[in-house]
Amino acid sequence: MAQQAKATLAGGCFWCIEAVMNDLVGVRDAVSGYMGGAVDNPTYRQVCTGQTGHAEVVQVTFDPEVIGLDQILDVFFTVHDPTQLNRQGADVGTQYRSAIFTHGDDQADAARRAIDRAAEIWGDGIVTEVTPAATFWPAEAYHQRYFATNPEQPFCQAVIGPKVAKARAKYRHLLKSAA
Repeated sequence: MAQQAKATLAGGCFWCIEAVMNDLVGVRDAVSGYMGGAVDNPTYRQVCTGQTGHAEVVQVTFDPEVIGLDQILDVFFTVHDPTQLNRQGADVGTQYRSAIFTHGDDQADAARRAIDRAAEIWGDGIVTEVTPAATFWPAEAYHQRYFATNPEQPFCQAVIGPKVAKARAKYRHLLKSAA
């Protein structure tokens, strides 16, 4: 049986991160959800108020023998702006913060190294939090694989599509379609 690891990433709207991660070779699943808040089993409506403390996250399950955490984190820093505090573009609030929720000390070290690499591109203003993972709460079913099931939706075309295209162009060698 192949190895399995998890990475939990927050970089604005979870639909964007999930769409990009599901394209990557070695990624078994990318699930949209919530982490880092004080309410058990939060709903999207609760999280959108900004009062639960949760971030919109994507929990990525991957085979570390096929794709490394460093590669996943480099892709993550390519498709969101880690210099925007509690926002990504028009999405504003703590639920849209940039964060890496780590599953162990090795992941925390990898996250800090990835931030250092990202600083070479984004400068010193990176606000990405590195925090130990807490309980992951999967988002409602209609949020899962949102881009894949709603490609004609205006948000998908205007926001998610360009991020997916950017990742596919830069990381062509890491795509499932290239394997």
